[in-house]
Amino acid sequence: MKELLLGLRLLSGSGRGNRARFSLMVLGGAIGVCCLAVVLAIPGILAAQDDRRAGREPDCVADDRELCTSGDRAALELTRRDPYGSRPLTRVFLARGTTPVGPPPGLRDFPAPGDVHVSPRLHEVLRQEPGLSQLLPGKERARIEAPGLARPDELYAYIGVEREELEGTGSPVTHFGAERAWSPTVESSALDIVRFTLAAVVLLPLGVFLAVCARLSAAARARRLAALRLLGLSTKGVKRVNATESVVAAFLGAVLGLGVYGLVDVVLSRTGLPGFTWYPGDGSLSGTTALVCLAGCPTLAWIVGQAGVRRVARNPLEVRRSAVAKQPRAWGLMPLVPGLGIVAGYCLAGATGHPPRDTGLSSILMPLAVVLVGTGLVLTLPFLSQVLARRIARSTQSVSLGLAMRRNELEPGGALRVATGLVLLVFVASLVQGVLIELDQVTRNTAHVQSYDIALRHVTSGEERAFGKVPGVRGHAVTASSWTDMAAEDPPSIGVVVATCGQLRAMVQGLDHCVDGRPAQLVNPQESVWAASKPGAEFPFHLADDQGEKRVMTVRVPQQELRFHDDGANSPFSSGDVLLPPSFLPPGFQLEGATLTLVSSSDPETVRSVLDGFGGVAPTVAVQPYGFNVDALEQVAIVKTLLAVGMVLGLIIGVAAYLVAAADRAVERRPQVTALALLGARPRTLRSVQVAQVVLPLAVGLVLAVVLGKMAESSYLVTGGGAIFWDGNGVPLLVASAVGAVGLAALGSLPIVGRQVDPELIRRD
Repeated sequence: MKELLLGLRLLSGSGRGNRARFSLMVLGGAIGVCCLAVVLAIPGILAAQDDRRAGREPDCVADDRELCTSGDRAALELTRRDPYGSRPLTRVFLARGTTPVGPPPGLRDFPAPGDVHVSPRLHEVLRQEPGLSQLLPGKERARIEAPGLARPDELYAYIGVEREELEGTGSPVTHFGAERAWSPTVESSALDIVRFTLAAVVLLPLGVFLAVCARLSAAARARRLAALRLLGLSTKGVKRVNATESVVAAFLGAVLGLGVYGLVDVVLSRTGLPGFTWYPGDGSLSGTTALVCLAGCPTLAWIVGQAGVRRVARNPLEVRRSAVAKQPRAWGLMPLVPGLGIVAGYCLAGATGHPPRDTGLSSILMPLAVVLVGTGLVLTLPFLSQVLARRIARSTQSVSLGLAMRRNELEPGGALRVATGLVLLVFVASLVQGVLIELDQVTRNTAHVQSYDIALRHVTSGEERAFGKVPGVRGHAVTASSWTDMAAEDPPSIGVVVATCGQLRAMVQGLDHCVDGRPAQLVNPQESVWAASKPGAEFPFHLADDQGEKRVMTVRVPQQELRFHDDGANSPFSSGDVLLPPSFLPPGFQLEGATLTLVSSSDPETVRSVLDGFGGVAPTVAVQPYGFNVDALEQVAIVKTLLAVGMVLGLIIGVAAYLVAAADRAVERRPQVTALALLGARPRTLRSVQVAQVVLPLAVGLVLAVVLGKMAESSYLVTGGGAIFWDGNGVPLLVASAVGAVGLAALGSLPIVGRQVDPELIRRD
């Protein structure tokens, strides 16, 4: 207890400089804890949104089984999710039954026929684009409240309709609420990407930053503790005195950081981030998060303090001003070698065309490799800096460079303590670039057209004609598939396309000479023809009319080929399909299981306009845009936003670590700078020495960061299963970032040497 009180007295009465250093430790800890709280709060925000999604899921669970299977007792619901740009617009059609059903979350009453309840954001969109109201048949009655929305900017609507409109398409519902959401905010695989990236971008530099804050003025503190040890204080007492200052600073920094996070959460929840918003309560700190911050930061400070005071407690004379600092060893290579081995192994597997298939093992090895490489990069820099400084000092003829290299040779960790945050920032920037490349592969639309599929089972002939006349639609055709054995696992079948030559020419590119009224086999040279689609083969197709009469029509694969040159991956038709003129179908009959395929330009504005037009023709019809997953686009937008948040936090941590360490180093170097000034060194020479001390080892670290970062990025792309393993587009950006970091370090390392020299700084020397 006496040692703790002594530590507090030393903390409060050791001069203005020590109090300034203590305040700097508290401020640095607050920045780090605020960033840590942001990272830890993200899963809670996503979980809160998923809980509200699950709370509004329609379900049918009742003791009376007939209530959920037949009859008109249960209410009916039909959910449609349409793309509005890159965001989903969810429409829930509800029809009442004879059995009362409670309203969905966020509504006061169950919607009556003709009533429309919209989210606040959708209400604003409808005011800006009145044409969108054709997707919402009825009159707006009320707004959906927060319990019924996952996020404040969600586009959501409940639409009351007559029961006849949902007969055959709607599902019975007795209540709203399920154990888990059918469509989570972020899928588990995407959430793993977020965790992996945030751990690399934020947590790894954060550990270094908090360690730097806990070790401010390490030399002066070590000499003060050595004096206490020589005065008779025990080894444990010395450790307790040091722990008191470090732990108190870390704890106060943690409390201040949590307070700052609370303000940041309130402000950002009101304004939101691009593509991602949340309610203020979603980001509130949980007890676990607060405990991790309040206990983890002081614990880390205590561990760092114990490691730094061990040498002082064992031999206090080792920290005297004339003592030679302990030289770094090559043991820092221990974590770097295995991490680099994992990364190099994945790069070799990608280069030889054998990417790993075991994603479970890769999800463990890849984060482990990043942590090992990042840690090894930091621990190896002092040793490499010393080797480089020794060789340059022996060969250079420059006084400034010689002084700088001799100082780095004797104290290799001093300059790198300033530059470590910047080195890690450049290293993790490569990883983020790899994640963005992988996400770009998922969301990139390389097709020149966008196709849409609409099942004709619930579409009238008038609606079918109206779909083809929607502005933006370039062409349309009816497609269907045949089968010969329903019990077979993989029955031989072919596809047919019912269209005229004009319709077909508007939907595909490079169509050869087409003759109306003549069937032909469509052949795309860019893809192989179906194995079953051989000339002369016959396949049955089932037909039905509006009165329920059914027929079977046999289609023979014709000898005539009709070639078209379309991208096989994005074409609305497959090579081997049979083109049938519309006149081949009996009047009034339609192919069973037929699909209306429509084509438009792939321009995002055109796609949205076409989808809005489809909703105006038949609001409850399901439209499937080929290769256009609006839920995936929304999740990718959220993931990119979270990655941007991580990069901003990483930048804050890296710059803060540099500023804190640079300020601390400037204070520690004042006696040496003053001594050199008294010996006649000019200010220009001193500035050159200071710049060289930081810039040269930093340049070595940044070169390693760029090289190792690109290797880690490539290995991540190999494990991601994408088509791109190597990407050089981001190299100029990384090099520019490295040059900028060097320039920042050079400006910040300039010593403050005025005209007046204070001899008090070196009096004790």
